[in-house]
Amino acid sequence: MNLRIIIIFLFFACQNGFAQDGFRFDTDKNKVVIPFKLINNLIFIPINVNGVELNFLLDSGVEETILLSLEDKTEVSLNNVEKIKLKGLGANEAIEGLKSSGNILKINELKDFNHELYIVLDQDFNFSSHVGIPVNGIIGYHFFKNQIVEVNYDRKKIFVYKDKTNISNKLASKFQVIPMQIQKQKPYCNSIVTINDNKLEAKVLLDLGNSDALWLFQDVNPLIKVPKRNFEDYLGKGFSGEIHGNRAKIETLKIGNFEFKKPIVAMPDTISVKSVNMVQDRVGSIGGEIMKRFTAIFDYQESKLYLKKSGKFGEPFQYNRCGIEIASSGMQWVSETIKFQTTYQDNTFDASGNKAGSANFKYKFELKPIYEITNIRKNSPAIEVGLQKGDILKTINYHSVNSMSLSEINNLLKSEEGKWLNFEVERNGQNLNFRFQIKELL
Repeated sequence: MNLRIIIIFLFFACQNGFAQDGFRFDTDKNKVVIPFKLINNLIFIPINVNGVELNFLLDSGVEETILLSLEDKTEVSLNNVEKIKLKGLGANEAIEGLKSSGNILKINELKDFNHELYIVLDQDFNFSSHVGIPVNGIIGYHFFKNQIVEVNYDRKKIFVYKDKTNISNKLASKFQVIPMQIQKQKPYCNSIVTINDNKLEAKVLLDLGNSDALWLFQDVNPLIKVPKRNFEDYLGKGFSGEIHGNRAKIETLKIGNFEFKKPIVAMPDTISVKSVNMVQDRVGSIGGEIMKRFTAIFDYQESKLYLKKSGKFGEPFQYNRCGIEIASSGMQWVSETIKFQTTYQDNTFDASGNKAGSANFKYKFELKPIYEITNIRKNSPAIEVGLQKGDILKTINYHSVNSMSLSEINNLLKSEEGKWLNFEVERNGQNLNFRFQIKELL
């Protein structure tokens, strides 16, 4: 899997009128530029909420704007708050939340003066630790609905256009147009999937909040069966609990004239999707592992998606071959020894008549994340050598994890078949060492 974290599909137990106007240009310019961070195929943007800057996941697969952890931003004030129930992907029941209206959101020169927010109260539902940066919320439909939005993965920038006047020539000459359907405030398109030697037309959600390449739902179509070569896996977490299923490769995925060979598919089990009220004929989702291979322009008002190959188009499809889920479980003070040279004047000598000069050391203390194994796949190389859930990572291949980002660690877990990995972990106050070789499962 490309990202072993929380994957969001939000459905509300309450009924919503979608009355808010959404974002509007607060400038005479025809274009607004929004830099973003790309972590494990997911897009994160800064949004000012009632005067306080927060960090949001951009997720076309959610209807409403959600607030999660505010631990690092406790000063945010919310207006007109009421209790509601939130329900989504996963095996459990709905969870309690809050609804807040009349909020002011600002993204550079885009502004919404009457934005509704849905607040998740459960602090366990916080995926900052799985991403490696603070994540305070998720935004979807209301970001896309009024303007034309270009997501440029190569430049790590979002361009929001007031209208098509200045980009019409670019769209006509450089992009392929893909018809979209906007249903229940989410974008869908048709693709062609070849699985188990069967070719079928597949209606899929265009889901920027899903880090995988492709999800297919088992048994919604008689041709969608788990391929023989697969493995059981933890797929992530939704509002209603953990999501489990299988991973496999399919023969091809085709969107318009673009074709991908041997993409990796995640197939959640039927228990995990029982709460999903899917639109008619939907069989799955296309996620960030596919979308990052394009520059994509979303035009919700005309129901069109424009695609052009990005520099990542030909990259191989990777997944976590180690079977380990890693998350940050807190912070710790770490000391680093720094060497510095004391300089003396030319006429300074020590007691033996030698020219004086000495190397000295000082300590610098920095807060560093604690990385913990939060899940481990059965029959994986890691579990076979004795690694366990709850182990605290100290080093990987003799390099301290203190100097690594979570994204860098996750990339190591996707290493190619045959590579050896050495893990030093702390367990019950003892440091233990484990060594295993990466195996190809698909």
